[in-house]
Amino acid sequence: MRPQQSASLATIVVPGMRLVAFGAIFIILGAVLASGTAAAAPRSGGKTPPAKPSSDMEFEPDRAITTPPSKTLERAIKLYDKKDFFSASIELKKVLDGESGDDAKNKQRGEFFMGKTLYQMGFYAGSLAYFDRIVKAGDAHTYHGATLKWLAALSRVLPETSGILEKIGSYDTNALADPSLQSVHDELLFLLGRHYYRRGGDGDFDKAIGLFKQVSRQNEFFIKAKFFEGVTYVRKYEGKPAVDAFKEILLIGEERPRQYRADDIENYRELAQLQMARVFYSTQQFDTSIKYFEKLDQNSLDWAESLFEASWAYFMKTLNSKALGNIHTLNAPYFENQFFPESMLLKSVIYFKYCLYDQADEAVADFNEKYTPLTRNLTDLVAKYDDNAEFYEYVKKVKASKAGLDPVTQRLVMSVLNDKTLLKTFAWVDELNHELEMLQKSDKAWQTTQVAAEVLQELTVQQSVAAADAGKVARDRVARLARELGALSRDGSKIKFEILEAKGNRLSAQAAGQRVSADHREEPIIIDDEHFQWKFDGEYWKDELGYYRFKIRSRCPKQ
Repeated sequence: MRPQQSASLATIVVPGMRLVAFGAIFIILGAVLASGTAAAAPRSGGKTPPAKPSSDMEFEPDRAITTPPSKTLERAIKLYDKKDFFSASIELKKVLDGESGDDAKNKQRGEFFMGKTLYQMGFYAGSLAYFDRIVKAGDAHTYHGATLKWLAALSRVLPETSGILEKIGSYDTNALADPSLQSVHDELLFLLGRHYYRRGGDGDFDKAIGLFKQVSRQNEFFIKAKFFEGVTYVRKYEGKPAVDAFKEILLIGEERPRQYRADDIENYRELAQLQMARVFYSTQQFDTSIKYFEKLDQNSLDWAESLFEASWAYFMKTLNSKALGNIHTLNAPYFENQFFPESMLLKSVIYFKYCLYDQADEAVADFNEKYTPLTRNLTDLVAKYDDNAEFYEYVKKVKASKAGLDPVTQRLVMSVLNDKTLLKTFAWVDELNHELEMLQKSDKAWQTTQVAAEVLQELTVQQSVAAADAGKVARDRVARLARELGALSRDGSKIKFEILEAKGNRLSAQAAGQRVSADHREEPIIIDDEHFQWKFDGEYWKDELGYYRFKIRSRCPKQ
């Protein structure tokens, strides 16, 4: 996203990190927007409530029944139809264990109904385990095609880390042409596209884009598919089609068609604006990039990130009064749970460019004072437990603020644990824990049955594996943050070296009779009719955030 690192300090860029700087308070000019901004809808959180399966989900393939079912299987299906799912599961287990005398085809039918039954009981992980057996059997299983609808239903209640996308991704795209899948056709196009996007192998991005483009504009999944189409183009380094896809989302944001959920429109509109800003930055169209960064308002979850990234665009445009103003905004206590250490080094680079070496040196010192001990704390934290499952239990204490960390380290670690991928990993463990708890609270008589014992064993094994995976991902995230802070620290050392070298050169220039140019002027701060300005008095006000400007004048020798 940002310019590559150069040996020249005027253009040096250090790796971007989503982290907040708490540096020195500066005297600046503040401009305040006269009126407030409209509130943006928050991103939807939590699990989507499972929709009740429609009648067309209860269909059976034409070739499903070849021989009469046993009385046990007939009874199980009748119990399922009556929504007595506990009793149905007991009878279905007898069929699957061979106690009913059903042939292979009818056992496949029993397997399919067991997956459906566990879904209806709320044991989604257990349901997925049964449907996974059908997926692995492939076309040899009579209910392989019919299972696809239920996988779509499970994708609405299970996180991606459950492996649901991989199971959907095992199907050939031609399977989606089955008329029985019409009601979930567009949803499956999107899910299959997400699978190829996540896999990211040779040709997978093209497959993903092709699937995303097939989603009907009249379907609620269109806006999601269009966003991922744009993101996939970004990963292919194709800016123009990416921007075209994001622009369609902005158009939807203006028109607000009824077929889309209001929070989806708002969320994907903001994400599209941010992605467009990044695309234009990467193609060095900095004015356009700034325009889209500034479209995000204070209510956006990505607003602080947009301020930081916009600072680089302002820096590239030599609009450093605004770049420093954005960095100053990120120092506000409103952002104490977000960290942008790179901003402190960007501030140093800006001051260096203006030959303000003392201020540049101070910015590096502020970075080292704050992040050197934090880096050490993170390194110690990662080494605390060797076992991933034990580390996950420790992470749970961190999330509950019971790990004994100092406040700043606690906030820094939590900023990592709130990573979207990690949250999905935790969500899978939470789902498994929820189902285990639900099983323990279920009908006492049912708990003594073989099917309950099987579900318990499946959930227990999956929970153990998922917790270890979550611990590993959490450890990797914290370790990566420690490495990134270490890399930034080394970049800070490079900046400090060039500052010392520049100071030496200035002394040599002064000895040779050179003086600071008399015609250097402060960078202009333009105030329009809708704003006014006053001097920053050391106190942050929420309605001032994002409107700070710095007075800055070059002290470089006249060339």
